Amino acid sequence: MDLESSIKTQGEWVTKIIHFIGGEKRTLTGVNTKTIRQGQFTKFNLRNKSYVLVNDKNVLMVEIFKE
Repeated sequence: MDLESSIKTQGEWVTKIIHFIGGEKRTLTGVNTKTIRQGQFTKFNLRNKSYVLVNDKNVLMVEIFKE
């Protein structure tokens, strides 16, 4: 079931900065908001056709920037 991520309101392509427990952070550019599926693992595609899975229980915060 698609939970209709509110990120989709930022447009089709965004940059995400994901802040993890323990202080680690990752910047992902070219995130296709139409492919985001949320659950225990949030899944989405990048512009370069990579497929990303993020374990939500390890995430403190996500920053979103419109591209």
